[in-house]
Amino acid sequence: MNQPIERYLKVGLVHYMAYPLTAGGEGEIVESVGRICADEYFQVIEVAWMKDASVRHKVRKMVEESAMTLTYGAHPRLLRTKQNINSLDEAQRLIALANLKEGVDEAYELGAGGYAFLSGQYDEATKEESFRQLVASTVELCRYAKEKDDMPVNLSVFDYDADKCCLIGPAPLAAGLASEVCKKADNFGLLVDLTHIPLLHETIRESLLPVAKYLKHVHIGNSVIVPGAPGYGDQHPRFGFPGSANGIPEIVEFLQVLFEIGYLNEERPAILSFEVKPFGDDDIEMVIANAKRTLNAAWARM
Repeated sequence: MNQPIERYLKVGLVHYMAYPLTAGGEGEIVESVGRICADEYFQVIEVAWMKDASVRHKVRKMVEESAMTLTYGAHPRLLRTKQNINSLDEAQRLIALANLKEGVDEAYELGAGGYAFLSGQYDEATKEESFRQLVASTVELCRYAKEKDDMPVNLSVFDYDADKCCLIGPAPLAAGLASEVCKKADNFGLLVDLTHIPLLHETIRESLLPVAKYLKHVHIGNSVIVPGAPGYGDQHPRFGFPGSANGIPEIVEFLQVLFEIGYLNEERPAILSFEVKPFGDDDIEMVIANAKRTLNAAWARM
């Protein structure tokens, strides 16, 4: 591709994955966000909860000063508390929903341009009931966000039988959810992560084509799909990690299909964020540099 990447992409980084010690809402959030904001390669930073209001204030100021876009990932709010937004226990579903609404409030406080969350675990025997609970929760969450302003709300597609074991899930089911929710909420979409596609037992085309009309946000990362191997599951190791599934050829194909379905276009540069995490004694700054070089190499082959 002879065109500069910025013509089609707003490249981002998932902060709480790159710096996992901050995923609990505490730690060196300000310092690590500052490093990302000072890196001109990135136009987007994706953050999670921050328990200290003064930290949220500092982060918003840095993001505004550096002319970046901030989006909010509510995943740690659910994963850290083991809450399930599609729980069949109505009291537990409402607790999870209240948690996500608090996340919406925090996202607006941070000036977020988007909000993402994930579905919960399920039992195959009661899958349809879990699906209906998820639809109800998602519609209510979207309406709550809409009451405050017009922030998009996106559901992240995860594995259903490997690691996180979320209801959403396979591409056809993700498309079905989006179809139902979009009948009642116009600010809903899907987030697809290249990391999860091998864990879903789907090809890139199988994951993207069914959800094309609902796709609003994408991540790229790596995964190991051999059970028992180092880094197995939803661990997001660096590109080139031993035995991993995604590299330059897979990113090239991912980008090509994103062009085909219109997600990538010249009229509106779309978000594509790295979701990478240090493994073992990896240095996160090296892992981030690895990700940037890998995307650049893939872009050069387009």
